[in-house]
Amino acid sequence: MRPDTPADHTTEAERLLRTAERYPEDREPLLLQAAAHLELAGDRARATTLYEDLLGSPALDHPHLVKALNAANLWEYGHEAEARAILDGVRTARPLDPAPWEIAAETFESHDELDAAHDCFTTALTLLLTPGEEVPYATQSLLIGRHRVRRLMGADHDVWDELADAVHTASVPLDELHDPKRLWALGSSDPGELRAEIIRLRAELGTYRTALSRPFPVAMLHWPAHELDELLAAYPNLRSEYPSHADHLARLEAALRDLHQAGTPNLGIVAGTVPSYEAFAASEAASPADPDLLPQYATTLAARGRAVPWPPARNAPCWCGSDRPYRECHGAE
Repeated sequence: MRPDTPADHTTEAERLLRTAERYPEDREPLLLQAAAHLELAGDRARATTLYEDLLGSPALDHPHLVKALNAANLWEYGHEAEARAILDGVRTARPLDPAPWEIAAETFESHDELDAAHDCFTTALTLLLTPGEEVPYATQSLLIGRHRVRRLMGADHDVWDELADAVHTASVPLDELHDPKRLWALGSSDPGELRAEIIRLRAELGTYRTALSRPFPVAMLHWPAHELDELLAAYPNLRSEYPSHADHLARLEAALRDLHQAGTPNLGIVAGTVPSYEAFAASEAASPADPDLLPQYATTLAARGRAVPWPPARNAPCWCGSDRPYRECHGAE
């Protein structure tokens, strides 16, 4: 059951903090989830403490996301100047990850800073999308958000708005969902207007339910080369699953493409480590040599927030860790 009351959110935050102590390798995503629950519980000062604790860590996987979340939280309880300074820093850094851009843009939007929100959305899309390429799942929300802001600004459709219309799957068009005049209909006594608004709200609810039905990606397990060598040295019978590292990478990319072509949304990749895998096997009272444990391990890592969305933007680093752009590595046709 999802947390509903402030007390429920505080309880869930405490559970996540205890889990982070047990699994230090997953500390960053678990603390981010805990901070989100603390915000929902109204304990914004404690959420800030968690964000700042993470930012003081020697290495973060997603520093710009943590900064953007921290800024959004700070602004909500009266620290506007500090929040603005942090968001300016995120925008200057120009991260190749859609999440911090979305948080920054929606923070500006929620405080009626529509020009700044529009700039964030537009800059992010310019960085992350190549004209003509398919829009990655993680980037679609940037298009939708930009469309919403432009409707609030009264701006005419442009090519990004047309692309937002193309990726939008709900039955009610975005122009209706993002119509500023919808607020007026909520106070109307006209049965026709109220029926129309109910239809729009049902369409939005359907979209949210679809997203909530998959709170973490369908994730494939990726073993970096040194981890795979260690895994196979310890459990040689797993060689039937991984004949070579190059074969492992090729199969992973092919499997993700097959799932994508079959219409599966929200795909991701989780990186495994031997100590983490062995700890998971112990928690399941199973042998790490059992190949049936591998997909369960991947699902568990994804549930802890370890999944990296697939596919990356064409100009982003490849998921395999080669330091080459995805378009030149496993994204090459």
